[in-house]
Amino acid sequence: MKDLYEMRGEGRSIRGIARELGISRNSVRKYLRSSGVPRAKPRPRRASKLDGYTDYIDGRLSEGMDNCAVLLRELRARGYAGGYTILKDYVQPRRRPRQPRATVRFETEPGEQAQVDWGSLSYVTREGRKRRMWAFVMVLSWSRAIYVEFVRRADAATFMRCHVNAFEYFGGVPRRCLYDNAKVVVLGRDDAGRPEWNSRMLDLSLRVGFEMRLCRPYRAQTKGKVESGVKYVRRNLWPTIRFSDDADMNRQGIEWCDAVANERVHGTTMRKPKALLGKERAQMLPMPDRSVLAPYLREERKVGRDGYVNWDGAWYGVPWTWSARTVQVGVGPGTVEIWSGQERVAVHPRAHRRGERLTLPGQWDGLVSGGERPRREAVAMQISSGEVERRPLDVYEMLACGGAR
Repeated sequence: MKDLYEMRGEGRSIRGIARELGISRNSVRKYLRSSGVPRAKPRPRRASKLDGYTDYIDGRLSEGMDNCAVLLRELRARGYAGGYTILKDYVQPRRRPRQPRATVRFETEPGEQAQVDWGSLSYVTREGRKRRMWAFVMVLSWSRAIYVEFVRRADAATFMRCHVNAFEYFGGVPRRCLYDNAKVVVLGRDDAGRPEWNSRMLDLSLRVGFEMRLCRPYRAQTKGKVESGVKYVRRNLWPTIRFSDDADMNRQGIEWCDAVANERVHGTTMRKPKALLGKERAQMLPMPDRSVLAPYLREERKVGRDGYVNWDGAWYGVPWTWSARTVQVGVGPGTVEIWSGQERVAVHPRAHRRGERLTLPGQWDGLVSGGERPRREAVAMQISSGEVERRPLDVYEMLACGGAR
């Protein structure tokens, strides 16, 4: 585009030049009369509410104090009437460059340490409701082998059961396990700062043979290997899970551990975790006998008078003779097992939804036999449970008579 001087040299009028350039005629005249490029005159500096306080601010900055919230509090004690933003704009370009925070990587010997943590995961049901699951993650610090298990509850009983499952997956027990300060592990600290362990977790560690260690509070990088492992599960595994029942989800999780996580070349070791796991397993403590581990795989529950046990929001039937007695509930691959000591009382498939009631085949067999009559409340609870089953005719005869002998 031609400049203003060329246009004027061609005999163009000031009005025509102003119209073409989109400026006023006075501006055209001013530029034509000027010997150079016109420049705006410097405006006088406006007074600032920081005037009179900059020397104090500069002095505090030289001492290393660049926290604007603290400086604002100090300045207002000296009469400063300005705001936070003007102070921040003054301090920002005058701050000393910060040194990047560095963490020394701590490596361990084979079999020496495992790091353990929970990961919270969310999903949306078919009905559009948001639900949460937990991922238990254990990482062997030397080989970086990982184990993951999806659970509905993040309580102490589940935590201990996941430990046993992880040890069985790895084929041994590490000499120590590193945790954060979760209540399932430590209840608090005494006046000397010593941890007050959760008694059930302490009992598990003593019986199985590993030592419990805590990372420093608010220092998640102390157990950075499992922190990275949780992120890896959340980003790499969780989006690929095909939802069905919990047992199938955990089957998918083990397949992922075997075929993906422990087969990849780890970014730090530059080796596959599965290739290193054999050497690490040789240095781990042996697994205790299964009988030692059984108490940690089950939870105590009381059977209701209707012959059902509540576990994880669903109801599981047992033979009616066990009504009102205490039993232990354990979880197998896709199953719920009910025990009394060494006797297995019942086995059910895992319930698919909360509130589901699973009746044991033959649960009410022998309810009236050998002239024995059950308690009236037991029969009444049976009838009100909502289950429609075949029953001996003498049960109905007894009810018709009011239960009298």
